Parts: sequence; C-alpha cells; structure tokens
Amino acid sequence: MTDFFGRARELERQGRPFVTATVVRVERPTSGRPGDRAIVTLEGELYGWVGGSCARPTVIEEAAKALREDRSRLIRLSPQPNPEPGREGLTDLAMTCFSGGTMEIFIEPHQPKSKLAVVGDQPVAQALAKLGEALGLEVEAEFDAQAVHPLTFVVVATHGDRDEMALVEALESSAPYVGLVSSPKRAASIRDYLKTKGFTEDSLSRLRAPAGLDIQARSPEEIALSILAEIVQVRRNLGPIEWPAAVSIRPEESRTDASSADHTSLDPVCGMTVQTEGARVTHEHDGAVYTFCCVGCREKFAADPKAYLSA
Repeated sequence: MTDFFGRARELERQGRPFVTATVVRVERPTSGRPGDRAIVTLEGELYGWVGGSCARPTVIEEAAKALREDRSRLIRLSPQPNPEPGREGLTDLAMTCFSGGTMEIFIEPHQPKSKLAVVGDQPVAQALAKLGEALGLEVEAEFDAQAVHPLTFVVVATHGDRDEMALVEALESSAPYVGLVSSPKRAASIRDYLKTKGFTEDSLSRLRAPAGLDIQARSPEEIALSILAEIVQVRRNLGPIEWPAAVSIRPEESRTDASSADHTSLDPVCGMTVQTEGARVTHEHDGAVYTFCCVGCREKFAADPKAYLSA
C-alpha cells in the first residue's frame, strides 16, 4: 500500500496522468479480493494487483478510455457478461480467459492539474493568478510553449504591450484555450493581424477575444472571474483528451520498453498479450512454441490447433 501511494505521488509530481483501479466486489472463484488496487499509467504500465492475467488487459484498456474521456467508470468482468437491470453506470465485460468468477472494478482517472499561463503583470493578470490558485490551477507567470499540455489555458493580459507576439506563440501551441484581455475594438484589430500571419478562422476558434463570459464585469477581479468561468466552461466541454505518451517526463526518467515488448506474444485462443520469457503455460506444435494465459486456453489449442491458427 505504501508503494501504491508513493507511486501515485511521484506520478503527480511528474505531471503524468494515471488511473487507479480498485476491486470493489467479487464472486468466487477469482484471485482478486475487495480492496485490491493498481495504478495504470498513460503508457499502459500496471502497478499493483487487480486479479491477475484474466483482468489485467481489460483494466488497462478501460483505463486508457477513462483518461481520454476524463470520466470514472465501474466495470464488471465475468465469463458471461449479462447486464443487470437497474444497475445504471455498470459496464459488463468479458474475462479474457476462462478462470471463472466475477469482479467489479472501479476505475478513476487522475489528470495533472490544469495549467493557467498568464502573460502580463497588470491588475487583471494579478487577479487571475490569485483566483486561479484558489481554483486549484497551476498558475504560471509566463508562457512556455514547450511545457504546454492538453489542459493548458493561456490568457494574454498585457494590455497592448506585444499582444500580437504572445498570441502568435500561444496559438501555435496545442493549448485548448487562448484568451486576450482587451476591448472589442482591439480584439477585432488583433484578429485581422493574426489572419495576415496565416491563421485561419478554424485555427482562431481557440482564441477568446475579448476573453471572459459576459457578466458585466468592471473591476480587475470581476474580469478575472469572468475569464476563469469561461475557462471552466471550455474545460468541461473538451472532447477526448489526447495525452502525449511521454508527457512531462524528464529525459533521465524516461525508459524504453522495447526489451519487454520483445518477450510478449498473443494467446492464439483468447488473443490476450502474454509474457513469453519464463512462461509456464506453453505448447509446442509443428516446431513452434505457443504461450497461453492459462491452462484452459492451452487445452483448447492442443485439442485442435488448426482451428485457432487458421483464425
């Protein structure tokens, strides 16, 4: 358990998205028990225990979906999925092997903090920084295109001091929101300038100028509030989140999984990815050695290899 929370804290420190998977209910026979849990990273690495090889591939797949959709889910794994009426929010899925039993697993995504990059030091920018921190955003006093991730929101509040340069750099990044604090007249002029630089109407769709929802704001704090409300609105309406596979990993922390990939194969019966190095459940046929997730798959294959090799 210490390792579980320690790894979660380390992933949070690195700014890497991950998923926690917790077994909440079982029907025997199954190797999982209520309270068993694991962490699944963006790269599909699983740390912990959620029932072994029969559950592992499905949990990893569902974890990836949860990260993209940014939504928790409850799944049930069983040999014969049969949705129960009245259990809304429960997704029934098939086990990837034939071990029997049923497990219900709660899958919860943990995204890095949304980032608010504020360009400028005028009163509105100062108010944005204070309110942004109160909302739990990671506030940066400058814009770094190299540090942009899919939940980075940029506000240019320089009030005419090199607005154009900052906006060009922000719009060339993948930030889903770029806001400009300005008057409507200044905003129209900026849009015309950006078009001369090659930005299309589609690429300018992320630009909110003037920034903020229309709440009749007057003071710097009210303007900041209207902008943050708009950012929340955009955040809640984002489509699937596509995280880069190595987001926020420093070079010395990255590693190559090629060696492990070289030691895997597909179970010819159930299609599950299994480790070949040190495998115990194998069968030789026509000079080739096949690896299986369980004895049941091996017995099915041994009884009629052609049926599975032809498929």
